[in-house]
Amino acid sequence: MLQTKWDGIYADSNQTPHVADVLSAHRHLLPTQGRALDLACGLGGNALLLAEQGLQVDAWDISQVALSRLQSQAEQKQLQIATRQVLVSPDNLPRDHYDVIVISRFLDRCLCNAIMAALKTEGLLLYQTFIRHKLDPQGPSNPDYLLECNELLQLFSPLTLVFYQEYARIGDLRHGNRNEVCYIGQKSNR
Repeated sequence: MLQTKWDGIYADSNQTPHVADVLSAHRHLLPTQGRALDLACGLGGNALLLAEQGLQVDAWDISQVALSRLQSQAEQKQLQIATRQVLVSPDNLPRDHYDVIVISRFLDRCLCNAIMAALKTEGLLLYQTFIRHKLDPQGPSNPDYLLECNELLQLFSPLTLVFYQEYARIGDLRHGNRNEVCYIGQKSNR
């Protein structure tokens, strides 16, 4: 059922891969080599950028349609991306495996500990997703898939904070990403 829903969404050929703002604005923080995971990758804009940076990339999603389109894009750009169709659960994520994990527009709170465990020491988590007090209807409406104010800071408090942005309704609402929070955390060896 869930796969059918997302396959239908990604079957729209007019959609293009989206790169998360948090990744594109902070690509200078990425390591020059290592393993990366684009979790719930969709059409794989993040995976493509990570592969272009020289990382070995795994891209996981529930939609085979999205993964097929990502593989076509990767082949056109002569990039190696290992795709995997999966309904992500804490048991799927390997421990101490990734130097970088990117999550964009996906939220499953039960995965937080497994995501942190999947990072190697000094590994980076780049996360961007929707907030409850967003300004427009883009993204989910179900509050289970929307973050409360500062919630990512709490969910990933064991990581060392590198960057955080949550503009909400402060100042001139015509500027800045008002619908999503951006977070970067690093797993330390403490």
